[in-house]
Amino acid sequence: AGSEAGDDKASPLAGVVVAVDVSVGQQVSAGDIVVVIEAMKMKTKVTAHKAGAVTNIAVKPGDGVAAGQILLTIC
Repeated sequence: AGSEAGDDKASPLAGVVVAVDVSVGQQVSAGDIVVVIEAMKMKTKVTAHKAGAVTNIAVKPGDGVAAGQILLTIC
């Protein structure tokens, strides 16, 4: 509830986080790979939805995530 929905990047599917390719404070561009999620032996690359700085990372490798769960925040 503290951040605006436009800044949050949600998981497109349920699975397990296998990689977080950014760190807090890092500048990203729209389309940069930020998180990799594995579901049913398939890896899905989650990309930044906008350019900005990563201000929060809510997951780490090994975490199970649900579809729609917030992965990180870009402002």
